[in-house]
Amino acid sequence: MTKMRTVDAAVAILEKEGATEAFGLPGAAINPFYSAMRAHGGIRHTLARHVEGASHMADGYSRAADGNIGICIGTSGPAGTDMITGLYAAWADSIPMLCITGQAPVAKLHKEDFQAVDIESIAKPVTKMAMTILEPGQVPGAFQKAFQLMRSGRPGPVLLDLPIDVQMAEIEFDIDTYEPLPVEKPKASRKQLEKALDMLTAAKHPLIVAGGGIINAGASAQLVELAELLNVPVIPTLMGWGAIADDHPLMAGMVGLQTSHRYGNENYLQSDFVIGIGNRWANRHTGGLETYTAGRKFVHIDIEPTQIGRVFSPDFGIASDAGAALDGLLELARERRDAGTLPDYSAWVAECAGRKATLHRKTHFDNIPIKPQRVYEEMNKSFGRDTTYVSTIGLSQIAGAQMLHVFGPRKWINAGQAGPLGWTAPAALGVVRGKPDETVVALSGDYDFQFMIEELAVGAQFNLPYIHVVVNNSYLGLIRQSQRGFKMEQNVSLAFENINSPETNGYGVDHIKVAEGLGCKAIRVQDPNDMGAAFDKAKALAGEFQVPVVVEVILEKITNISMGTEINAINEFEELAETAADAPTAILALQP
Repeated sequence: MTKMRTVDAAVAILEKEGATEAFGLPGAAINPFYSAMRAHGGIRHTLARHVEGASHMADGYSRAADGNIGICIGTSGPAGTDMITGLYAAWADSIPMLCITGQAPVAKLHKEDFQAVDIESIAKPVTKMAMTILEPGQVPGAFQKAFQLMRSGRPGPVLLDLPIDVQMAEIEFDIDTYEPLPVEKPKASRKQLEKALDMLTAAKHPLIVAGGGIINAGASAQLVELAELLNVPVIPTLMGWGAIADDHPLMAGMVGLQTSHRYGNENYLQSDFVIGIGNRWANRHTGGLETYTAGRKFVHIDIEPTQIGRVFSPDFGIASDAGAALDGLLELARERRDAGTLPDYSAWVAECAGRKATLHRKTHFDNIPIKPQRVYEEMNKSFGRDTTYVSTIGLSQIAGAQMLHVFGPRKWINAGQAGPLGWTAPAALGVVRGKPDETVVALSGDYDFQFMIEELAVGAQFNLPYIHVVVNNSYLGLIRQSQRGFKMEQNVSLAFENINSPETNGYGVDHIKVAEGLGCKAIRVQDPNDMGAAFDKAKALAGEFQVPVVVEVILEKITNISMGTEINAINEFEELAETAADAPTAILALQP
């Protein structure tokens, strides 16, 4: 056995567990851990400008690729509390992420020492495990348990809090004999899956609802194979978007009150059976449950047993990892195909495709100031199938989900349930760390962009290039739209006359100067016909300078984006597409 500091043991464990990408800020109470990372040399660290930003970077890194676990590190007290929003965003979307905080010495924890806070209690509601490690000998086991929990069942984040004297203490530890604990995931039985498949094949108009659990399980290929084998249309949720490519013939559109396609809602409303795999029936997806459930039967497969029946009671529920369930369903479906007992759903598939080719929203507007719909049309033209989009919340994200196209898993990265403003920029930097040399495009409204704008400097310092599209209407657009029911526009305008930048024409913050001041490149677009050239220039600048490039698009100040309170009653505020030219980047050209 070798005697070493607990922090040296912990860093060796990080490497053995395959978690070597860290984001954070050093400080007195966590400096021993930083000294261990320096001595080890195998953990890459990115210095954030704000600990919340570091937590979102770690979150983005975890979401970028199968098996990733990002690490966020901070000193004691406010660093830990700054991480809470990041932990919540990861916990809400089932993302594994490890947060490590420094802490006051054990003997000082009850004495209101400087920057000593009970972060364990604060973090417990938004983590799978939060622990202040009081005994040095517990450090290896606590890290071992943390990794097992992050990967087992429904994935999620963990926080480990290390008092400084515990960090400095020496223990006996042998990394060569350390082994990760087995990952525990429920697996559906053949009998359960036979019943699920029996229910599906008894239906006339079945659908598969594909949730984020399929992407977490790395099982998108199995989903597509099953859909093709059964010839059954797929409705991805927002978190499952990309599990089946948008241009796949069986991709039937997204459903919901906001981030939905017109054809997706209509296809869903014509179904009589739904099998949900790795989804949680989020309220923005379902809307009113009476409308959502009427006239159809449900099977729900989820890795977390208590998730089944949480929102509504399905006709049949199965606790299973999405990948294991899809593997089992594929085996059964192949047997039935070979026996010639699978139904023919080609007429139903053709119906769904017909709606996909006719129910379009208009995107081609030539207005100045620019209408947001045109932005997404131009993005579709400029960014290819390999693009990974990163976004969080607001009218920009809602409209983007309605009009952008996603062509594979982990190519739409979105803080779906928590939706914290400011998440997008730091998360995009984490995604760039997780997808080096790939095209990453972030999408923000002006307020989301301003929330953590300082993190752009991180991208400049560490050469993390991506393109950040900022749609600027100088409004809290989603809040303004929700205030329509109250007949007010209260505290939602961001506009002011910028005495240093009259060229902003009353839109307030000069994002170009701020971005450039933080070491990035930036372009402002005011004419819709200039967007294509601006995106091309942004790609060139990102390639040349290896820094984030901001493309700010000046929008009309007031726009209402399609949404409603029921999936059969979506308010379409703008005129709809009547010809193919009205929606030139639609997946299927509009059929008259």
